[in-house]
Formats: sequence, structure tokens, C-alpha cells
Amino acid sequence: MNRYQDIKQIKNSEGITYYRDSKYPIIPLSVNDIWVITTSEDRYDRLAQQYYNDYTLWWVISIANDNLPQNSLYPPEGTQIRIPTNVSEILSNYNKLNL
Repeated sequence: MNRYQDIKQIKNSEGITYYRDSKYPIIPLSVNDIWVITTSEDRYDRLAQQYYNDYTLWWVISIANDNLPQNSLYPPEGTQIRIPTNVSEILSNYNKLNL
């Protein structure tokens, strides 16, 4: 899934086209969430591929762990992170926020 596929594009006064800011849903805790301790090999996109079979969903794992730095694909080594399992609900909420 391309998270930008339904995001509206805006053209500014200079004729430059860009995407409108994306809004991300709050991802509540679930008893079905998976918890992992990260290693030096882990990246959000690799974890998304492993757990969702879709590397483009890396942002789901990243925003579910908003207590961690959001400026890297690498979660801190040795950190317990949450892998949400309700991906279809998260994607539905994301799409609703970004109509």
C-alpha cells in the first residue's frame, strides 16, 4: 500500500506540486499486539515485511512506538517495541483522516 496514493496534491503559487500533510491515526494498545526486543539488524521496514509482508507499512510500527525517535528507520537496539496486529483497522483510520 502506498500511503500517499489518496493524499491530495496541492500546487502552490509558483506552480510547484506537493502532497498535503498526512495525518496519522492514534494506534491504541491491543492484547493482540506483538512485542519484540530490537537487535542491531532491525529496521522498521524489515519488521513490517516480516510481520505484515509489506515493507511499506513501516510507518505503522514507527508511529505505534511514538515514544521512540521518529527520525530514523532504525529503532534503538535493545528496545522493546510494539508491532500492532490490527493493520487493516489502522489503514482504514489513516484513509479516513486523509480524505
